[in-house]
Amino acid sequence: MLQAIHTTVKGRGRYRIDGLYLHESFKQYLELSIIKITEVISVSASTLTSNILVIFNPDISHAQIQQLIDRIVVDYPQQSRKYQPQKVPKTVNNSSQIVAPIEPQKIEDWHLIEADAVVQSLNTSKTSGLSHESALENLKKYGQNRLPESASRSELSIFIEQFKSLPVALLTGAAVLSTATGGWIDALVIMGVVGINAVIGYFTESQSEKIIHSLKKRDRPLTVVVRNGNITEINTEDIVPGDILILKPGSYVSADARLIETENLSIDESALTGESVPVNKTIKSLCSQNIPLVDRINMVYKGTLVTGGQGIAVVTGTGKFTELGNIQQLVGEASVTDTPLAKQLDQVGSQLVMLSSGICGVVFLIGLLRGYPWLVMLTTSISLAVAAVPEGLPTVATTTLALGIRDMRQHQVLVRSLNAVEALGSVQTICLDKTGTITENRMSVVEIHTDSQVIQLCDSQFSHGDKLFHPYSCKQLIQLMHVVVLCNESDVVQQSDGEYAVNGSATENALIYMAIAAGVDVINLREKYPLQEMNQRSENRNIMSSLHGTSDEQILVAVKGRPTEILQLCNWRMQAGEIVPLTEEDKLAIELENERMAGKALRVLAAAYTHIDGDKSRENTEQNLTWLGLVGMTDPIRKGVKELMGQFHQAGIDTVMITGDQTPTAFAIAKELELANHNQLQILDATDMVSLNSETKIALFDKVNVFARISPANKLQIVQALQSAGRVVAMTGDGINDAPALKAAQVGVAMGNGGTDAAREVADIILADDNLETMIIAVSRGRTIYNNIRKSVHFLLSTNLSEIMVMLAATAIGVGQPLNAIQLLWLNLVTDIFPGLALALEPSEPDVLSKPPRHPDEAIVKTSDFGNIAFESGSISLSSLAAYGYGISKYGIGSQASTIAFMSLTVGQLLHALSCRSQKYTIFDVGQLPQNQYLNIAIFGSIGLQLLSLGVPGLRMLLSLTPINFADSIVISSSAFLPLLVNETRKKLSAGR
Repeated sequence: MLQAIHTTVKGRGRYRIDGLYLHESFKQYLELSIIKITEVISVSASTLTSNILVIFNPDISHAQIQQLIDRIVVDYPQQSRKYQPQKVPKTVNNSSQIVAPIEPQKIEDWHLIEADAVVQSLNTSKTSGLSHESALENLKKYGQNRLPESASRSELSIFIEQFKSLPVALLTGAAVLSTATGGWIDALVIMGVVGINAVIGYFTESQSEKIIHSLKKRDRPLTVVVRNGNITEINTEDIVPGDILILKPGSYVSADARLIETENLSIDESALTGESVPVNKTIKSLCSQNIPLVDRINMVYKGTLVTGGQGIAVVTGTGKFTELGNIQQLVGEASVTDTPLAKQLDQVGSQLVMLSSGICGVVFLIGLLRGYPWLVMLTTSISLAVAAVPEGLPTVATTTLALGIRDMRQHQVLVRSLNAVEALGSVQTICLDKTGTITENRMSVVEIHTDSQVIQLCDSQFSHGDKLFHPYSCKQLIQLMHVVVLCNESDVVQQSDGEYAVNGSATENALIYMAIAAGVDVINLREKYPLQEMNQRSENRNIMSSLHGTSDEQILVAVKGRPTEILQLCNWRMQAGEIVPLTEEDKLAIELENERMAGKALRVLAAAYTHIDGDKSRENTEQNLTWLGLVGMTDPIRKGVKELMGQFHQAGIDTVMITGDQTPTAFAIAKELELANHNQLQILDATDMVSLNSETKIALFDKVNVFARISPANKLQIVQALQSAGRVVAMTGDGINDAPALKAAQVGVAMGNGGTDAAREVADIILADDNLETMIIAVSRGRTIYNNIRKSVHFLLSTNLSEIMVMLAATAIGVGQPLNAIQLLWLNLVTDIFPGLALALEPSEPDVLSKPPRHPDEAIVKTSDFGNIAFESGSISLSSLAAYGYGISKYGIGSQASTIAFMSLTVGQLLHALSCRSQKYTIFDVGQLPQNQYLNIAIFGSIGLQLLSLGVPGLRMLLSLTPINFADSIVISSSAFLPLLVNETRKKLSAGR
């Protein structure tokens, strides 16, 4: 359960703990329990990486501290009830407390000042950073590195807002009029309905608000800094001015800072400037005044992302004193923007308000002409307007989306925005990053080509042909292994049992394990050739090199990376242990071997080296290299991915694979997965993209199934070109280089466990279990949520329209008023709210993934829907009017006939919810639709309330109802069921055509 990851430094240990991932209460328990150990100085746990960093007294051994932590972990099940999620500091420290800032930070034009002068001005050191005492003093002086958060709506404000609407104002006016004319009972009932509506709206909205607000709560990655002369990871919120930041690919810049060292450093500043292309950075001071933010190339800013190279920077601003903080303060406490769907529904609702108000005005005028009392007609017209207008349409959208997010969390799909849920239902193209998404990101070396030999590696056994092969019999092979071990960032620790613990990327770990299998003493090799400098990959440079000291005062340059790029830098090769010139024929043979290995779906890397004099310049060290060979690695395709591609195709979603692998490797994998859906596979190499203009890319990319040898900038171009072609794009990925494209896509999907912080930070959706098959569940739920909103809207519009039709028809033909004001409000209370919400919780229809995705511009209420709504409303209205006519013929115009009409219309509307469950399946299609227990409860509960209104004398009197006999019950039941049968029969016949 507890695994030591890094224990080479005294007094500092990093451990991985099973069960910590996304487990906030476990994190709190660990931090609060471990900090109680006397020898522990500080502790910080991450629920995203499952790692815990412990700083402790160096006099205590790692074994002792690990034993103490292990006991705490084992005790958690017994103690877990004490540690429910609470708000706790991310880092718990014995020596410091979180304090509010008491002084403003120094504001300077840092980009105009020399780097050394900036360091001196901030009283820090480039090599040793701040001392712990200075950092604590700055933390107390300037406060935490935290952006001010806009406050969420309070529960009181949510409740008060329920009364800030046009319907409530109209009802209040009606209540005042009733009171003024002596109808205080009517006034009390009207305001009671307003109160009940407000309570229901409050509980619904407060629940949605909590779910939406929870989307903002997520762990931030730790930050690597230099303090007290040591490189250490600290809580991002504890960064202070003067801290020295270590910048590496994939790290988020945690504060505004002035660069003091760079090496091929590039930063994605799109979060701040909107520029999608990464910016290359330098340390030179600038001269011009009023330089725009985007041109300050010697600065890095909070919230941006390191995409390539490396660098060191001194922090100049934190928290609200950063550029990002300035923007946030300008925005202020802006309200959460409505989703496009909510805006669309709000527009529909506004149009219906105008239409309904006009019709209700006509009802009022006709009533006056018929001689009805003006006050009665005014109150009735206002109540009809309130009951007829579905004022909760935007709330239905927000609530349904929020509840959908909660439901998806149960399927390990973590959604971070309401807009992403909307977009899921209309995704037309899904771009799949190969490594770690399609494949398991569990690399292993299986083949090596060196010294004109092909050597296989399986289960730690090397073989050449059918015979076992001893690695040390080939000098070139051993040198190749030395190079890939030295030019490698994986941490290697030998444990007490002699086994090696390797921690790094899947590719680099695989190279280490290959060397270990050959018998290479990895730790001793690194001690013999100490690392002096590391040159990282960058945007247009797919190689990595490292410089190492040697015993003869020369510098060893170890290089690995893309074979085609390294081959161009080589002039020599090894043959039988001797260095000989690399001829054009040799290069052609190597290129053919590279293509052969790539055609077997292997990821192929090359290795090379050279020596330079120790006193020479270290510029352009990657030249005149000696070629060593090729290493082929396999990354198994995730189980079930091929079947998943078929499910995407059935759902009308095109699948596109994006990979940095070579074309033959990408082609072999795509063919196995049938990415082209049984059509001819179209593949495009990144080298062919360079000469394409924007219009050609838009036209071409839409037809491509596989993009090979792709860089981060290429990924972004692919997503943007597909979007320009009118496609709704989802992008999946887990790596640093996926972050820009994840952010640009309408739906960015990252892996929760195996992915990087950079990818998770910008993604809209996180698959917590790293299972790509969960994506089809997310698409299904996205479509279902949208469909359910349509069902709720359809139900509300058709039932509310039926009320207008009944009142307008009865008033126009002069047969009295079937419903009074109180009854109309009761209808609005009983038939609208609960069935409408229950329809929003409908399970997925069986064919939801057999239909093509909807067009993103499709209206929530289509033109064709209005005809269906009018027909359904008309059938309910005619049936209710027929029941009312029966009552008039038997009892005359009065409360008895009104009671029959009231009961008929209410039950008919409730039963209509069954018809709104599907546009295709009917009540006659038994077993086709899954059960919706929420709808059953809503219908039977509402019918129970309706019967209660007849049975309780006080309630019956308020609603002006009279008892009904058996014959009346038969008429009411028949008139309620008849519209359901008519509408479902029409639907069945339409489906048959």
